[in-house]
Amino acid sequence: MPESNDASATVRPGIAERLSQMIQLPTVSAELDQRGHEPFAAFERLIVELYPLVHEHLALEKHTDYGLLFRWKGRSGTADAPVVLMAHYDVVPVDQSDAWTHSPFEGRIADGRVYGRGTLDDKGPLIVILEAAENLLADGFTPARDVYLSFGGNEETFGAAAQAISASFQQRGITPWIVIDEGGAVVDAPLPFVPGRSAMVGVGEKGVLSIRLTARGDGGHASAPPTLTAVRRVARAVNRLGPGTFRARAPRAISRMLTQLASQTPGPARHLLRVLGAVPFLTARVFAALGGEPAALVRTTVAPTMQSGGTAANVLPSQASATVNLRIALGETVDATVLRVRDRISDPLVAIEVLEGSEPSPESATDNAQFALIAEALNVSHPDAPAVPYVMMAATDSRHFHRFTPAVYRFAPLEMSNAQRASIHGVDENVEIAALERGERFHRELLRRMQ
Repeated sequence: MPESNDASATVRPGIAERLSQMIQLPTVSAELDQRGHEPFAAFERLIVELYPLVHEHLALEKHTDYGLLFRWKGRSGTADAPVVLMAHYDVVPVDQSDAWTHSPFEGRIADGRVYGRGTLDDKGPLIVILEAAENLLADGFTPARDVYLSFGGNEETFGAAAQAISASFQQRGITPWIVIDEGGAVVDAPLPFVPGRSAMVGVGEKGVLSIRLTARGDGGHASAPPTLTAVRRVARAVNRLGPGTFRARAPRAISRMLTQLASQTPGPARHLLRVLGAVPFLTARVFAALGGEPAALVRTTVAPTMQSGGTAANVLPSQASATVNLRIALGETVDATVLRVRDRISDPLVAIEVLEGSEPSPESATDNAQFALIAEALNVSHPDAPAVPYVMMAATDSRHFHRFTPAVYRFAPLEMSNAQRASIHGVDENVEIAALERGERFHRELLRRMQ
């Protein structure tokens, strides 16, 4: 693949200031009714202003009111097998009771960082794509093959824009050569006993299932309650859906992850990782026992998230419900998961309604040219962080592509500490300016080196 000469590359200063401007626009898709469409329209106008070469040289298509698809024609002269770089520009709401150090939509630049909602999820990963494209265009660069920049404005509310964009590829008979979306990051100590830095690249993505459990019961005065009220029936059903509802099993991606980590881990831990990588059954048992993220890698997780019922403190509700969010392990299905939930609850008087269901992805390869390209770009942008495959536990817009695209990877080329990862959807979300600069370098190298 062609080598790059970074010393002669055009790299604009001011990436932090441009991200700050993006953060100041409260593109909260879950609050569209309250905030209106204007923040999203303003974001679209802002990137026209900040990235003039992108808008001059790339063709823009709108898909729904919130999907932006830029096409950068490559030297190949054919539309077949393009590269798709994805991100989203909507963000999750802010709990007004949380104590942020800096206002979440101020976009404060301080201490070598940019603070605010969306700096990591996902305007930071979005801006490094645009920065790389703008810088390459300033150098007169044309990619070897077509490149699409796919930006959705409602990923946090089920991703209808990305779904429309992926449908347009299918309608045109275009199968991307590679799709890269948000997901993994450059992290320290990817497992508790693994030192050093790794670039965690999601080669698979868990499915999503949201269900509502509902029970009815006799209403009346709370002074003489029956043995099993509607609330207690729902509570019992939720309680039966514990961590052990689904058996643990290690998908191939986890074995590949452990094998890769073993090659970069010194001492006795190396042998442990090799054994775990070779014995998936043992891996599943160990990871399940560790709990937290390791356990989530090897089993379908169950998280009750909402509950409702009742009109007054002294009135028995005639109906109660609870919403449960499940992340379906690779190799499972939505239908089988619902059946397992029904069997576990074991109560015909609890109704189960599927609110949203998305199948887990297949696993993308790591022994192909696409993964090798990611690794080569990382060797330049993050030379101390080798590419390591893993399973993405959250949902991304790329799930609308993995149904027909064989090479889908989930990786945001930004360093994220444990505290920063915890700030995603939380408090004091922030990104280091140096991380943004290295993220831009990653995408610039990726585009330069692809064939």
